[in-house]
Amino acid sequence: MCSFKLQQVTQTTMNQTLLWFRQDFRLDDHPALLRAIKMGQPIVPMVILDPSWFEHTRLGLPKMGRYRARFWKESIEDLANSIEKTGGSLIVREGLPESVLADAVDEFGIHSLVAMTYPGTEEADTEVNIESAVPSSCAIQWVEGHTLLHTDDLPFEIDDLPKVFTPFRKKVEKEVDVREPVSAPSKISWSTHVVNTPWQEVLETSQLSTQAGDWTRDTRSVLPFKGGESAGRARLDEYFWQGDHLKVYKNTRNGLLGANYSSKFSPWLANGCISPRRIWSEVKRYERERVSNESTYWLIFELLWRDFFQFSAWKHGEALFHAGGIQGKAVQQEPNKEKFQRWAEGQTGADFVDANMHELNATGFMSNRGRQNVASFLSQNLGVDWRMGASYFETMLIDYDVASNWGNWAYNSTVGHDPRNRQFDVARQAKMYDAQGRYRRTWLQESLF
Repeated sequence: MCSFKLQQVTQTTMNQTLLWFRQDFRLDDHPALLRAIKMGQPIVPMVILDPSWFEHTRLGLPKMGRYRARFWKESIEDLANSIEKTGGSLIVREGLPESVLADAVDEFGIHSLVAMTYPGTEEADTEVNIESAVPSSCAIQWVEGHTLLHTDDLPFEIDDLPKVFTPFRKKVEKEVDVREPVSAPSKISWSTHVVNTPWQEVLETSQLSTQAGDWTRDTRSVLPFKGGESAGRARLDEYFWQGDHLKVYKNTRNGLLGANYSSKFSPWLANGCISPRRIWSEVKRYERERVSNESTYWLIFELLWRDFFQFSAWKHGEALFHAGGIQGKAVQQEPNKEKFQRWAEGQTGADFVDANMHELNATGFMSNRGRQNVASFLSQNLGVDWRMGASYFETMLIDYDVASNWGNWAYNSTVGHDPRNRQFDVARQAKMYDAQGRYRRTWLQESLF
């Protein structure tokens, strides 16, 4: 077993349930937490800081860059505070999950381990490793909880997922009811373990904190993104209720500048600080109390797109990362490092592409419109292996999740779920969505184009 940083705790011999928060840093609408509560045993809440997060990608960059690292650090801090408010103490450990959890079973007298399950080959490998390492005396339960729809409710098996989004959407809209979100319990039977080394000390000296670093947010960022369930719920309240922006979402969603052209929920969704079912529930309340229109429907429509990519990642597994994607097609793309570097640095000469890359590099965020354009440009205009772009986004994005990122990259690189294999005309896109050049001036700091 590998070594890991340890919070010292008093030994206990009673049967307990260990709840592992993977990338689901919340208490509201948390199916794994609810499952743990039903077991009727004291719950040991744990976050594991996995060194594999910082392994280098094919580009020589860490998988998790500074933007997401800071967001995760803030999210863990917020989770720890929420647990403390309900009478518990979060345990933070650093090490490989299979090693940390195997040792925790004996240390805490763990009878059951409960955690969320996620798509992705590395995520699946981690679950297999844990099942091999944890003593057989400990029952393991993997619980779904990061999608709007539950796979048990789908009108088809995952292996029969439609190849195209529209048939999927029409079928689930007609035949599937969304499960109502469950609020965070007011009382939780947390374990009474005594932590002698505060979670703050473990977190502050961790590799996650080192990667997060100490830097000042760029003032041009669309939002001062802050991690955590509290910040996620505050953003939901601001966008829906305080600002009343949902009613015009469909008309503004392709914007490029400012906080409220779109919901900006993706960082909190991707990092598990808010559940898609909670967002859905608030949309439905908004429709009852404010207005029901095409814009309110469209936000749910986007949540279904997210689900489609999540289910696709579960279905296709390793194929998601192949050069030919889930289509298995032959592509005329090459790992050209010089072209890729110009693209990554925003030095292609295509000002709309370059402006979007400057925003990504400076803030960890980019609009959906921008992501489609830069992906299409790298893979189709420059002929560079699309996986290099997807890998770069994995490092840079504050809202990275494996299914959405790789699924969207494949989609815009002619190897995914788009049957028409479209290519974006980036010059035309700039005229349509940045006609006055404000976005490009903001990020390229040029006055003329």
